[in-house]
Amino acid sequence: MTIHKGACFCGAVEIEVSGEPEGMGICHCRSCRSWSGGPVNAFSLWKPEAVTVTKGEENIATFAKTPMSERKFCKLCGGHIMADHPPLGLVDVFSATIPTLEHKPALHVNYSETVLPIRDGLPKFADFPAEFGGSGNIIAE
Repeated sequence: MTIHKGACFCGAVEIEVSGEPEGMGICHCRSCRSWSGGPVNAFSLWKPEAVTVTKGEENIATFAKTPMSERKFCKLCGGHIMADHPPLGLVDVFSATIPTLEHKPALHVNYSETVLPIRDGLPKFADFPAEFGGSGNIIAE
């Protein structure tokens, strides 16, 4: 089984993910842009049992702006680690947190909010796929 290791910015919190993610993509929503400090956020979705904090759990703080995302970060450096998505039953381990994972996005979500149009041939969902509670509407490149 493949294991990828990652850490927060200062290294006080370390994590491991095992196996393969349930999905990978790019989010364009305003919340993710604001949280990440970038024009997009690369995500990898994992089953909770595939994600383990191996060091520094006491240094993890949580911020929940909405019930959809419980964003986890290091209390010491502010480095972003992951976000629990309770309605989906999945954990988004930010792709930048696990540098050995090759990010292979399959879709874009919340593309109706994009500030950085990306023409890569991948499906661009206005919000989310229907199976994740979204409209399922796709925006043309």
